[in-house]
Amino acid sequence: MAHKSSCAARIRTAAASEGRPVAAVVDAIVECCGVSRLRGQRLARGWTLQEAVDRLIDLCDTEGLERPRLDLDQLRAWETSSRRPRAQTIDLLCRLYQSDAAGLGLAGDYRPTSGSTASRFTAVATPSVHSQVLPTPAGDPLDVLVDAARRVVESTLASSTVSATQLEILDERMMDLRRSYVFTPPATMLLELLRDLDEVRLLSQERQPAHVQVRLSEMTALLSTLIADALMKLGRIQQAQRWYGTARTAADDSGNTDLRARVRVQAAMLPYYYGNLDRAVDLARQARLLNRNRPTATGAFAAAAEARALARQGNADGARAAIDNAQELFSRSRQGTADIDDAWAFPLRRLWLYLSGAYTYLGDTVQARHVQSQALPLYPDRTGIDPALLHLEEAMCLIHERSVTEACQLAGSTYLNVPVDHRTTLLGSRAQDVIDILPPNVQRGRAVRELGEILALPAGPR
Repeated sequence: MAHKSSCAARIRTAAASEGRPVAAVVDAIVECCGVSRLRGQRLARGWTLQEAVDRLIDLCDTEGLERPRLDLDQLRAWETSSRRPRAQTIDLLCRLYQSDAAGLGLAGDYRPTSGSTASRFTAVATPSVHSQVLPTPAGDPLDVLVDAARRVVESTLASSTVSATQLEILDERMMDLRRSYVFTPPATMLLELLRDLDEVRLLSQERQPAHVQVRLSEMTALLSTLIADALMKLGRIQQAQRWYGTARTAADDSGNTDLRARVRVQAAMLPYYYGNLDRAVDLARQARLLNRNRPTATGAFAAAAEARALARQGNADGARAAIDNAQELFSRSRQGTADIDDAWAFPLRRLWLYLSGAYTYLGDTVQARHVQSQALPLYPDRTGIDPALLHLEEAMCLIHERSVTEACQLAGSTYLNVPVDHRTTLLGSRAQDVIDILPPNVQRGRAVRELGEILALPAGPR
């Protein structure tokens, strides 16, 4: 039976006179008064329930953190029952009490509760990723120590803050994000991605079983890649580069070979659109080598990305070989029925988009127009950057065919027809490429000047 609060007050007073740390006071209150560690943290500081709630709200406001849905009854329930707060709230409580989940009693603890020999102010450790303290039985016989060590390790392996249901819900959320990413403006999408990544991060901070940790690393890699992609579209090149690096780290941590390759080929888009073609080729080639010529969507994606980067470099033979490889892998990967509304998929229309870029820079306007005509009908009544990119490459084909005025008009109308929220720095850069591939003496023409004026208008999010 739990003792009255006056018992905790006497322990605090005694501890203060002996200069004991708060952690020792918590242990003593838990041992003597029979309360949970979460309540022990509060009683060790002499706070009422209301004071604890108020202090947590003040902490959130001071540090710019989202306030939890918390009142006296909720905190009391967490302290006195088996109900547990969400991972984000556990993080906030750890901040409030300057402890960790084990210190709050919110991590697994499977030790027997009887026969404790802990003294009044001896810290009793809860097995966690942060702290492991083995019990020291009288006489320290080797067999008892070995068994005690094994129990602590098994307790740690059994502890997890993520249930199967939570993991399933997170998987569903990842799929929702992948689908909405295709059509949602990047600035809006960026905020959603960051919020979800923070939830995954908090769960990853706790010790999880291996299979759960792998899934969390995979989710981190996916979210980080989409964040980098959104930043790339917004023209935030250095931030995008850093986030692609984070995505690669998370993918490598997961051990998932296909994911490691996918993150690298996604990262190749940044140097392709912003100038470092050698780097774009290198990343696409890394992805292709990781894929080992398996007939997967990622393998086809890597070959197509390498093809258009090589074509833009002027390496015609290499580009055509990569085009053949991309088409062959795609035909064997059964990706023709892939979900076209999934940003992480590589459906047929995306293959056509990449091959459009390759053929355009090869100057093969017949093939470029063919794949463009195949791809555009696959974007019915949808907004987004991909159809605009196809039209801009169509304008480049017109320039190869010496139809400069028509090309500039098409590029200008394409840019203006894109909704403002999607009219990003990346789109403006690609429209500017239509001007840049013109000979200098042609760039002074009226149609070119008008296109330049359109691109000088205030753009969308940056």
